[in-house]
Amino acid sequence: MGIDAWLSVATVVAVLGTLVVTRIAPDAILVGAMAFLIFTDVLTPQEALAGFANTGVMTIAALYVVAAALKETGAIKWIAGLLLGQPSTLRRAQWRVMLPASILSAFMNNTTVVAMFIPAIQDWSKRLRLPPSKLLLPLSYISILGGTCTLIGTSTNLVVDGLLQSRLGVSLGMFELTWIGLPILLVGGGFILIFGKWLLPQRDGTSAQLDQIREYSVEVTVDPKGPLAGKSIADAGLRNLQFGYLTDIERDDRLMAAVPPDTRLMGNDTLVFIGTPECARELREIRGLSPTSGNVQKLEVAQHRRCLVEAVVSPDFVGIGQTVRESRFRSHFQAVILSISRHGLRLNDKVGDVEFQVGDTLLLETGEAFVEQYRYRKDFLLVSQLNDSTPPNFQKAPLSLGILGLMVVLSATNLISILEAAFLAAGALLMTGCLTMGKARRYIDLSVLIVIAASFSLGAAMTQSGAAQTIAEMVVGHIDSPWLALAFVYLMTVLFTEMITNNAAAVLMFPIALAVSQQLGVDFMPFVIAITIAASASFMTALGYQTNLMVMGPGGYRMHDYLRLGFPVSVLVGATAILLIPLVWPF
Repeated sequence: MGIDAWLSVATVVAVLGTLVVTRIAPDAILVGAMAFLIFTDVLTPQEALAGFANTGVMTIAALYVVAAALKETGAIKWIAGLLLGQPSTLRRAQWRVMLPASILSAFMNNTTVVAMFIPAIQDWSKRLRLPPSKLLLPLSYISILGGTCTLIGTSTNLVVDGLLQSRLGVSLGMFELTWIGLPILLVGGGFILIFGKWLLPQRDGTSAQLDQIREYSVEVTVDPKGPLAGKSIADAGLRNLQFGYLTDIERDDRLMAAVPPDTRLMGNDTLVFIGTPECARELREIRGLSPTSGNVQKLEVAQHRRCLVEAVVSPDFVGIGQTVRESRFRSHFQAVILSISRHGLRLNDKVGDVEFQVGDTLLLETGEAFVEQYRYRKDFLLVSQLNDSTPPNFQKAPLSLGILGLMVVLSATNLISILEAAFLAAGALLMTGCLTMGKARRYIDLSVLIVIAASFSLGAAMTQSGAAQTIAEMVVGHIDSPWLALAFVYLMTVLFTEMITNNAAAVLMFPIALAVSQQLGVDFMPFVIAITIAASASFMTALGYQTNLMVMGPGGYRMHDYLRLGFPVSVLVGATAILLIPLVWPF
């Protein structure tokens, strides 16, 4: 190998080692490696930066917008509510989780699917009296498997498709991966359903301790025409909220205290909850409930552009000593007070009758610009927005799902490319108001896009320096069977993806896979498909795939829990893939 090849290999080893043993941000590591390859003349600037113009990277960016719209309109939560139901056994509960998650993850970002399902499953598992640890890891695994079924199911598929287009002028079809993705989904999902009962731990997840933080009293009204009217408290999902609990129901000027879970809700019932600030956010995400305060309806801000904010009253606040009503708070600040906490305890008086005191913590519903406008003003000591507190715009959920379906049809029928379909869908979602431009910007994860684009430079360096060819010759020198070479490529990709990001693993292995196929004189597609599947098949560690890390806290998992279930799933999925890939894409 020449000096360029040694520099390329050394850069790859340094990147792998730094990602594994340090806490330096992956995007900083990959950009640093890319800069090193430019400085040492292994790559020209144009070659090193080619990843930033790759179609796969741009498609992922557009799909971030699509996934954000599905989240903001509550489409996933709506589907989850329809499909989860009331199963009578653990296995049926796992089936109810895995079926919709696998379908949704085939057509949108896995991270978004898991993020939206986690709170729904936490509430649902409490109602069913099942430990969340029996449901959340299967949710992550099935989302990973579902993502292998279509071209847009995971960013890894799009990255490999982008590499194929740029290097070989070949493109994958929307459902081309279904031939292998569906079998491994059935095999992996079936194993989890059969053996998950014994291999998954029985453990409660982390939960908020309501008595250790600010406590509020929050009132909401049941919409007479909404889906909750006529349901029992338990069936409506209000008995076991994560951040609060139902204390009273006000019905026709009558107060019902300590209501049993089988009590039927009626339209215009006022429900009184006690909990943390997040309780208010949790209630806003339930379709069929609206804030009781009439002032909320008078806010000159569209509902889907509102948020929840906590603000601490300062000594310079203009309304000190006045009641909320006397201070004309809503008119002055364009915000409505939902509840007031004093010394960490809720105030039971009607909000309008409370006199402001220094240090009062106000839970507000207001526009998204409130935080920036009042963060440094003298009226408040502290202003803080609650994360993800904007209520879903459920009315636009069918529209967002329709646009997603149209995107899939257009790309699946090859009328337009997946990149064009993703851009059209993102534009349509923005134009129809399913998502605002500001939120679209916030949902696009630039650090992930930078990692993917910068990692292309490593693959290019391995190819152009001859390092990939040398490694391939070493492999073929010891392995002369295409089947064994395929297994080797698959295994190496799995090891990489468990240690580093799945996209970086695919980019690093792509040139090696091509070189191995050339040395053996066989078709490259089986090897490309193998690294596509293997790069997503991360089941044995929490760090290998983002969804595995997301369920760790809510499910109360420990590192060995992933290995206990993930190792046999990895073996089964790998064996199935290696067996079937050459049958669909012959050598």
